[in-house]
Amino acid sequence: MAGVLTSVDAVRARFGALQRPLAFFDGPGGTQVPDSVIDAIAGYLRDANANTGGEFVTSHSTDVVLERAHSTAARFLNARAAEVAFGANMTTLNFALSRAASREWRESDEIVCTRLDHDANVSPWLEIAHDKGLVVRMCEVDDECRLDLSHLRSLVGERTRVVAFPVAANSVGTLPPVADVVELAHSVGALAWADAVHYAPHGPIDVQELGVDVLLCSPYKFYGPHLGLAFGRAELLESWRPYKVRPSANEPVGHRFETGTQAHELLAGFVAAVEYLDSVGWEFVVAHERALGQSFLDGLPESWTLHGIPTMDGRVPTFAITHATVSVGDAARALGERGFAVWHGNYYAVEIMERLGLPDGAIRVGILHYNTEDEVRGLLGALSSL
Repeated sequence: MAGVLTSVDAVRARFGALQRPLAFFDGPGGTQVPDSVIDAIAGYLRDANANTGGEFVTSHSTDVVLERAHSTAARFLNARAAEVAFGANMTTLNFALSRAASREWRESDEIVCTRLDHDANVSPWLEIAHDKGLVVRMCEVDDECRLDLSHLRSLVGERTRVVAFPVAANSVGTLPPVADVVELAHSVGALAWADAVHYAPHGPIDVQELGVDVLLCSPYKFYGPHLGLAFGRAELLESWRPYKVRPSANEPVGHRFETGTQAHELLAGFVAAVEYLDSVGWEFVVAHERALGQSFLDGLPESWTLHGIPTMDGRVPTFAITHATVSVGDAARALGERGFAVWHGNYYAVEIMERLGLPDGAIRVGILHYNTEDEVRGLLGALSSL
């Protein structure tokens, strides 16, 4: 759907949270939420709060909310409604799906992860490996934090069951070559298992075009409420035995992996978040974020080191930076006092911080389409004064 909001001022007017003297560069940990999402959540709780399957009006309304949430998720990912599942968060969903997928795997089967992965796409595999005697191999990156495809080729083989990778790195912003990774995984009969949590606010997701077998993301990273969302190819979901209670639905197949009562009010908020993105349009999001990211790169003070790709090609506008003499904790605290929200530490990106030799992590600056040139200039000024 083409967007109708064509300026950052029009975007920001949709967010009550942005009407305060705080510049939000903390989006990789969770974005701010438009007022329409808040209203949808409150509206459900006020007018339709009930469990599903009842023969009364509020239960019927809840059934409609769930159906609409699944159809909206399918459209958002270009999947079928039967192929999507909601959960508490991406991590919980990934532990559940990976457990179901690996029921029949055997000792010495192999899993490949990458140094770019968030730990939510590493630890589930480490735990399965611990329980079943599997082998987890880690694909390296080059000095600019690009995925080393040659190394990946050397890791995959006939025992590989999964290649787990991010669509965008939540730490340094790298965009791995998804098509190449998927092709390598499928060339040995392995599943291509994608973490799109960090990519989702930065561009459209098309699981058919990507060719992935499983993809996970988190609505609270793209202007929605705290939820997890997963896609799995229907034939895979049908072949896996889920961990669930006996009375819960077996059809559609994606529902088998939605354990317990869903957070119905948050599903209403999810629909509103996707509708918000529809109203903005990806063309504006991508162009505005790229321009702001370039401004940040052009103005980064020499006293700060950028860890990652030094251009806007092959990345999203998420930047990991460190100072030679100021600790990341002190820097984050000073920036917060000056009205700039940034994250510091490893942000669960354990492997890349180890690769970069940053035991305390880095400052992470996450730019989104609701940020402004003035905010970026202000942040650069504050960085130069540290």
